[in-house]
Amino acid sequence: MSKQLYTILLLFFIAVSASAGKPVKGHVYDEQNEPVIGANIYWEGTQFGTTSDADGYFELEKNDDSKNLVVSYIGYTTSVVPVTSDGKPLRVVLVGEVALQEVVISERKMGTIASRTSVLQTQKITYDEICRAACCNLAESFETNPSVDVSYADAATGARQIKLLGLAGTYVQMLTENYPNFRGAASLYGLDYVPGAWMESIQVSKGTSSVKNGYEALAGQINVEFKKPPTADIFSVNLFGSDAGRYEGNADASWHINDKVSTGLLVHYSNDKMQHDGNDDGFLDTPLKEQVNLMNRWYHKLDHYVAQYGVRYLHENRTGGQATKHHDFADPYRVRLQTNRAELFTKQAYIIDKEKVESVALILSGSYHEQKSMYDRIPYNVYQNNVYASLLYEKEFSPAHSLSTGLSMNYDGFDENLTQDGIRTPFDRTEIVPGAYAQYTYNLNDKLIVLAGLRADYSSLYDFFVTPRLHVKYNPFDWFHVRASAGKGFRTANVLAENNFLLSSSRKMNIAPDLDQEEAWNTGVNLSFYIPLFGKELTLNGEWYYTDFRKQVVVDMDSDPHAVSFYNLDGRSYSNSFQVEATYPFFRGFTLTAAYRYTDAKTDYRNADGITRRLKKPLVSDYKGLLTASYQTPLKKWQFDLTGQFNGGGRMPAPDAVNPLWEPDFKAYTVVNAQITKYFRRWSVYVGAENLFDYKQPHPIIDAGNPRGDNFDGSMVWGPVHGRKIYAGLRFNISR
Repeated sequence: MSKQLYTILLLFFIAVSASAGKPVKGHVYDEQNEPVIGANIYWEGTQFGTTSDADGYFELEKNDDSKNLVVSYIGYTTSVVPVTSDGKPLRVVLVGEVALQEVVISERKMGTIASRTSVLQTQKITYDEICRAACCNLAESFETNPSVDVSYADAATGARQIKLLGLAGTYVQMLTENYPNFRGAASLYGLDYVPGAWMESIQVSKGTSSVKNGYEALAGQINVEFKKPPTADIFSVNLFGSDAGRYEGNADASWHINDKVSTGLLVHYSNDKMQHDGNDDGFLDTPLKEQVNLMNRWYHKLDHYVAQYGVRYLHENRTGGQATKHHDFADPYRVRLQTNRAELFTKQAYIIDKEKVESVALILSGSYHEQKSMYDRIPYNVYQNNVYASLLYEKEFSPAHSLSTGLSMNYDGFDENLTQDGIRTPFDRTEIVPGAYAQYTYNLNDKLIVLAGLRADYSSLYDFFVTPRLHVKYNPFDWFHVRASAGKGFRTANVLAENNFLLSSSRKMNIAPDLDQEEAWNTGVNLSFYIPLFGKELTLNGEWYYTDFRKQVVVDMDSDPHAVSFYNLDGRSYSNSFQVEATYPFFRGFTLTAAYRYTDAKTDYRNADGITRRLKKPLVSDYKGLLTASYQTPLKKWQFDLTGQFNGGGRMPAPDAVNPLWEPDFKAYTVVNAQITKYFRRWSVYVGAENLFDYKQPHPIIDAGNPRGDNFDGSMVWGPVHGRKIYAGLRFNISR
């Protein structure tokens, strides 16, 4: 650990001692005051320039040979901006060109944007990128993303698991609108609770995060931004259907009651009740599901005061297990889950001083989650109440110095029970965690940014703990950015709530008493290159992240093929993740992204004799390659998308030595997705295929013919459990 901290501190002192002139910086907006993403900014008479990021922001080294900046974007009139010596940030507003017959010639916007200004390594997945795939929900929003993996956790319930930096999604902090959400009981199926048509954008941050959002991010954060009443379309509809029998309808509308108050309503219904058994093993390839999802939100803005309120309700039924359509089972094996979830939230902010960027904010959220489950003859029920509160104060003392500080409180109340072998075991618990934090930011002319945060929390279950975090961003040149981070993370393991999909097997659940609060250090380095090449910009990213657990609740499926054990780590557990990524727009409207990631994740497991052995984490691919291409015709009449995911092999949990029913390893495999979209003025239609070449994991369910026997296991899933899916959809919107 000391070596990583030494490296970060060395970068800091090198950067402080470096001399550099103040760059020219500013923002590019359109006539609606929306940021223009990907605008070209360069010095007049030269080829030296840059592009605007997700916030329309840019910064550019001064050039002694020119005093004017040229700002251009296809579809807008080119602007020439004189640069004065006062050093004030520029505000550039581009005016749209008037084209014949109301045809607007527009340049394609970027779908996934890596923030150049954020001190954290952050990617913003825009709505345009979300629309490149079927994207029925959040779980399907990462098909074109090289960093986040989403896979089925088992072949019976359809539970989805995120993997980031080689670690399970429980180590990724899930946020909606920047407050923690989908924790505990909602962690397994929460990815299915966010309709794709509701999302405005997704932000993915790797490594340790800001202390403002809590102590839980061990591997990274995923934040979902929903459509907001002030900027959302007046009305939009998204209809979807597939040959697998899935039908979905989404609608949202927003009303501006006056210039200060607006509201929005979002509605979702999906039905996926066609039985499929492609491999004829007698079990459904995917569960039968029906979901109703509703949200209403309000937005209120005055000169110094902004407030948001929201309420949401979800109801879902899902049924997995044996297929009865083409099979005659007298007493079929069934997995039934019924979920009800309600959420409330409010965000209040008061701007004390606009010039000094001084403000105070209050975030309050509450949720009730109810999941009633029946895994064949094993009842499992969980009821969770959560309350979260955060009071924040921020002030910028000068362009170089700013401070954020605040108080937070999280309450989790679980009423949870499992019945095995006729014995009902309650797992009720309550945890209250109040805390406080302070975060200081030092900004040296946007060349060097240091963000140092410290928070202290008290858990009613685990006592007092401290979370330090440090981030450094250094830009020696406009075309080269360096980020480094180090920090600690903590989380409470909710063993059954986060792993109840393992009940779709004959494995016994062995849960050790007095499980630790999980604790890990995460360190990372990211190098970003923005290289002018043939009049366009080649973006290269290289990164390394290392997560080292000091305490962990080990999920052990190796020591006994007929049981899963949960116990405290005795030894080491770590994950190394290396990734390289390149993006280049070869010609107008076309973008190609290629990425490769290697993962080395290992944990010390105890065998039946109590002896530890270090093994790779099971069901994790050793590597992943991604190649995704997208082409949009100049007038945005057509769009063509193609993505290939090249997944490496990995280790399976240890099979029974006497009667091995599965191989010790799984092989590499490839999944290809494609989509074609036709655009009209206010609507578009799209058709596509998921898993185009129909790759399926052979025998995802162990001993499927005897589901109540000792060898049955539906959790040995490492690849696709369903074959090719052909889908089509329609989007319609009336823009504001």
